[in-house]
Amino acid sequence: MSQIFKEHLQKFISVSDEEFEQILRYFKIIRVSKKEILQHEGKICRHQYFVLTGCLRKYLLNEKGIEVTTEFALETWWISENRAFEFQTESLFSIQAVENSEILTIDFQSMEKLYADFPIMERYFRFVYQRAFAAYQMRIKFLYTMSKEDYFFHFYDLYPEFVQRVPQYLLASFLGLTPEYLSELRRKKRS
Repeated sequence: MSQIFKEHLQKFISVSDEEFEQILRYFKIIRVSKKEILQHEGKICRHQYFVLTGCLRKYLLNEKGIEVTTEFALETWWISENRAFEFQTESLFSIQAVENSEILTIDFQSMEKLYADFPIMERYFRFVYQRAFAAYQMRIKFLYTMSKEDYFFHFYDLYPEFVQRVPQYLLASFLGLTPEYLSELRRKKRS
């Protein structure tokens, strides 16, 4: 499984086999079951998560007590409550496994030590955060400039496997749709 992380790192930075083995020591591999919660809203955010296999989601509870999915993480994606992790404060979000998953995790102190010992990892995380922020900006643009229907079809065309993989009610939540309307749009897409 560590090979997945190594290949991902190599897309952004160069590290030798020896350096990679040393870097890997800052992380722990954990296995989580479907629906297991890794981060609870209101608890200190102590970890960043890198998905080796499976799928995670970040969500919040709105004023009506309804879960709103704000982010997904598939294989080779990172997920955390970044603000709460950086400041070591209470999280405004929860993170849950959508599928049985295998994850690399790193805590705040280990990450700070990793940066000090391997400055190249700060460069790696800068690239990761830049791409994540760019994706977030595009999502906001689509939310505010496209109709719900156009947004769904655009998302479906970009990520057809993802649309089939994630439970419909979670996808609807992420796209700002009701599950019923998502069903209607999926039927329309098939015809």
